[in-house]
Amino acid sequence: MILSSGRRYAFVHIPKTGGTAMALALEARAMKDDILIGNTPKAKRRKARLQGLTAPGLLWKHSRLRDAEGICDMTGWRIFTLVRNPWDRMVSYYHWLQAQTFAHRAVTLARSHGFSAFLNHPHTVASLLAQPYASYVTDAAGVMRGTDFIRLEQAKTDLDPIFAHLGFRFDLPIANTSQRAKDWRPYYADADAALIARLCAADIARSNYHFDPPI
Repeated sequence: MILSSGRRYAFVHIPKTGGTAMALALEARAMKDDILIGNTPKAKRRKARLQGLTAPGLLWKHSRLRDAEGICDMTGWRIFTLVRNPWDRMVSYYHWLQAQTFAHRAVTLARSHGFSAFLNHPHTVASLLAQPYASYVTDAAGVMRGTDFIRLEQAKTDLDPIFAHLGFRFDLPIANTSQRAKDWRPYYADADAALIARLCAADIARSNYHFDPPI
């Protein structure tokens, strides 16, 4: 997450959407008073600044907007986030979890279940239903404050309104790449693809995502 009073924007980092690349690009032009929350180089150097902040939720790189309310006045700010095709994102998430060793239910499930069983497990289903993309940019009053859902796949065009607001442009760097196959479709049985379509229906409709990517 990045909160910039100087440029009046908040970037909310949804997991496994390419947010680290966005954070790196933004922190390269960070103002001295910007609040950088995460594990990118400049955020680590400014970590001590977070100790004096009082927030209603946990401050970490994947904080939701409501977690950081009250840190600064975000009235009139541009609040944006990166999103990713949910079918692609779940394959990425699964492979990432398999490489982790920390204690978490999702890690245990990914390391002990095949992809289909992982998707259909009640814990995964409940997590997806509870955490649609919009939940990350919704405040404590239940108002969705985010107006820009930047599609990772279309970032070069979707970012134009953000560039206009910031007053500068940038390219997203390559960060946290994995060795998995780029095409997510072979990972899915028909029933599994339909499950993601149901669980992530709002995210899919908002960004016009499809299981079969357009040519």
